[in-house]
Amino acid sequence: MRGPLAAIVLALILVGLALAAVGIAPLAVFAALIEGAAGSWLAITDSLTKAMPLVFTGLAVSVAFTGALWNIGADGQLLVGAMAACALGLHLHRWPHLPAVTALLLTGALAGALWSGLCGLLKTRYRVNEVISTIMLNYVAIQAVSWAVHGPLMEPSRSLPVSPRIAPAAQLQLYFVPSQLNFGLILALLMALGCQIWLYRSEAGYKLRAVGKNPRAAAFYGLGVNRVTLFTMALSGALAGLGGAAQLSAISGRLYENFSPGWGYEAIAVALVARLNPLAVVVTACFFGALDNGSQSIQRVLGISPVLVQVIQAIVIFLLLAFDTPVLRRAPAIAQAPEPTSAEPAANA
Repeated sequence: MRGPLAAIVLALILVGLALAAVGIAPLAVFAALIEGAAGSWLAITDSLTKAMPLVFTGLAVSVAFTGALWNIGADGQLLVGAMAACALGLHLHRWPHLPAVTALLLTGALAGALWSGLCGLLKTRYRVNEVISTIMLNYVAIQAVSWAVHGPLMEPSRSLPVSPRIAPAAQLQLYFVPSQLNFGLILALLMALGCQIWLYRSEAGYKLRAVGKNPRAAAFYGLGVNRVTLFTMALSGALAGLGGAAQLSAISGRLYENFSPGWGYEAIAVALVARLNPLAVVVTACFFGALDNGSQSIQRVLGISPVLVQVIQAIVIFLLLAFDTPVLRRAPAIAQAPEPTSAEPAANA
């Protein structure tokens, strides 16, 4: 983790120098950022809450990238998961709490898996580049949510483009009110632990990593590249969709336009800084969540745009590219790896 840590520190130094050059005290900015992110119990809990969707989408990106699949569609998969969960959650008023929450979360995961699995099917069947298909489906998901909250999921008065609140039985309970701590945070940690064990302690995880290292060699040794690709894309989408359902159930309680401020894209930075390690994703997601939460403080206290946080994130990514971490060093080789041909039928036989 020395490379990512060095990138973060150097990014903060560069931003500090840029702020000083335009006459803004960098120490005051960073102090306000820290105060907003961790200056009180509520600030800490808000930072953790903002990290929750980043953990789910960061895991989605991490799993896909480990398998050499450039899933840029975690944002759309999260939106589809939230939309499907909302559609179900509006009809669970008579359900007991545990079955209702379970059904809602599973529905979100299934919707995300189907949405991402479509890209996997296009790749394995028609060799459609997953970068293109996942990005395009992001826009489809955004428009689908807009249609839903202006149409079948719109609140009864038809005055605002939002859905009604989902049934109380389907809402994850908050702990230590007025904080927004909820079971979704524990679920995110469990998913990270499960991904870590699955990737590095299971046969299926070994196959995924083998395909990610060298698809051609994996096909030659009979690992079934197409099956692994399809399953990996579906799993990645399920994690993102689960994040959307958890956010809906625990925090928002309703669906609306711009439900995601770009968590799926920010998750790419989270996953790369974590070097695609699921447990490290939790740490980097908390860091980025703290930055997002602290950005509100620098705007409120100093009048500085919260876009500064996005600048910091962008510089971190550029520096990671400059440091050429192992994950990124093999990225061109992955992106240009030839598709398996003659070995593939034997692998899937």
